[in-house]
Amino acid sequence: MVKEQNTEDRIVDAAKKVFINKGMDGARMQEIANEAGINKALLHYYFRTKNKLFEKVFSLVFGDVLHVIEQAVTKETDFEQFLENFIRQYIRLLKNKPFIPQFVIHELNRKPERIVAQIQSKNVIKEQMFSIIERAVEKKEIRPIQPVHLVTNILALCIFPFVAKPMVKGLALDDDEKKYKQYINERPDEVVAFVKQAVLLR
Repeated sequence: MVKEQNTEDRIVDAAKKVFINKGMDGARMQEIANEAGINKALLHYYFRTKNKLFEKVFSLVFGDVLHVIEQAVTKETDFEQFLENFIRQYIRLLKNKPFIPQFVIHELNRKPERIVAQIQSKNVIKEQMFSIIERAVEKKEIRPIQPVHLVTNILALCIFPFVAKPMVKGLALDDDEKKYKQYINERPDEVVAFVKQAVLLR
């Protein structure tokens, strides 16, 4: 059982690399088998079709994003704590797995209904997140703002440095990888401070 699980994990890790580099349409099962160090017959034993394998990879990748939101959103969480948790955990996820934004954006362009279905399946998370923002507005802790706009603004501030890494690094940071890593390390504090300054009423 352990051996089977290890083989499946290797296949999923290999598929993730190939799908990120080639996309769903450009990926080939033989290439994935080669990356995993197995033969194609064994790959098909675990995952009958490329589509089933992609669905597994996509579910895991997007699941990481949803997990971050789940961790940040609790009924006991006040607005500032939610803000801190959400931004710091989300940027930490992107720092550890910088391929996620491009992977999700590629899938949004190719098959947006897949992402919509994933989000709808976790609708309670969206409701909890929006409720935290709406309560903060009602208590006059933050300026009046629609939750969808605030969440969109936060996501954009977190995601852009990863999606646009070549531009940020090349134009603003002298194409220096060390400077870029320092910039990413500083990003959570900067985004938290920026959003608080923009919305808090105190």
